[in-house]
Amino acid sequence: MKDYVRIKKFLSFIDLNSGEENQNKVLENVKSSITFQGSNLWVLACAIVIASIGLNVNSVAVIIGAMLISPLMGPIVGAGFSLGIFDFPLLRKSLRNLVIATVVGLIVSTIFFLLSPFKEAQSEILARTSPNIYDVVIAFFGGLVGVIALTRVEKGNPIPGVAIATALMPPLCTAGYGLAIGNLNYFFGALFLYIINCVFICISTYFIVKYLKYPAVIHLDKGRQKLVRYVITALTAMMILPSIYLAYVLLDKKQYSLKIDTFIEHEFTNNGYTIIHEKMDLKNNPKILELAFLRKKFTDDEVLKLNQKLINYDLTDTKLVIIQDTTDIKNFIKNEINTSNSLVNANELLIADLEAKLAANSYDNMEILAEAKILFPSISNLSIANHTFNGNTDSMAVVPVMIYQSITPLSDSNQQILGSWLKQKLKKEELKLYRED
Repeated sequence: MKDYVRIKKFLSFIDLNSGEENQNKVLENVKSSITFQGSNLWVLACAIVIASIGLNVNSVAVIIGAMLISPLMGPIVGAGFSLGIFDFPLLRKSLRNLVIATVVGLIVSTIFFLLSPFKEAQSEILARTSPNIYDVVIAFFGGLVGVIALTRVEKGNPIPGVAIATALMPPLCTAGYGLAIGNLNYFFGALFLYIINCVFICISTYFIVKYLKYPAVIHLDKGRQKLVRYVITALTAMMILPSIYLAYVLLDKKQYSLKIDTFIEHEFTNNGYTIIHEKMDLKNNPKILELAFLRKKFTDDEVLKLNQKLINYDLTDTKLVIIQDTTDIKNFIKNEINTSNSLVNANELLIADLEAKLAANSYDNMEILAEAKILFPSISNLSIANHTFNGNTDSMAVVPVMIYQSITPLSDSNQQILGSWLKQKLKKEELKLYRED
């Protein structure tokens, strides 16, 4: 008996009927928020522009502001209510207005991005081009919270959070961005996310309406009621199955990136090599991992061994390509400056360092030979180039080395004079001399 009382008390504690608003009043509110004309249409257009600006400049705060003022939830909730109470005229009206709102949103956002001088795909845009199962879960539970709050006497604070969580505006604007730049992958990916949000908010609304036992407007026979449930089940499957696949693709990509990071850390970072360029091409078979380093130069044998080591990191379908051309390395650094203002100072220093190394590695051997012959006629030929010592890490010493040929060997004192003269001429604090026999 005591257990029964406890269970009954617990059920009353979680009962949604407690604090419920009058159902007729809730339906009136739902119906009034469905129509898109007059002020509602203007608010929608303004919200679309604000959301597009936020996506364009990658501002989360602006995007959130647009979501808070968006009236898109109205017809979606209306569709869910109409399915729950079998009010098919209301369903047609809700769907018609949702289509109108969607078309207006696409037109306004497309025009904005066509006129905008900034066409780069920012991270906030890219985040809405690949929906997955997590977006389904967010849309469903966000819709549940929104409808529960809508049916309460005290509306509380969930509504703004629901508007942000379900995020109807950003994917619609991202679809407009895809149209504006002619990228159909962006368009369809973002539109799919928008449809996911709409469908699962509608489905969650349907469940709450049925749970709260809103009376049916039209009393359908059991066959028609089953048909409605079959349609909802089919819509759910159509949204969930592709989302699960996309979630699997996302998980596989993240696991691959983790393996790449582990490989780079163990083979390069821990050995003191500074990576200035990293790029992955996942479209090729095998996949390409492209790296460039600040100073370290790899021989062909070293590159081959590193490619063989990829097997140890479960990267059998990957090929390592190391860029070692100095001009390309400088271009990589300059591109980083163009894409990230926060790295300007650091990259400018790297460019200056590279340019200084290039300049320091360039010697006019013919001129130096002509002058050296005046001082030491026995010298017949020479070559000067920089040499790297202690090259296991980036903490290395670069020292000019001169190899010379002479008819007769220079005495120790003459070698010291030659070395002092070269240091003064080349403005180097250290220099090494070697005679080639």
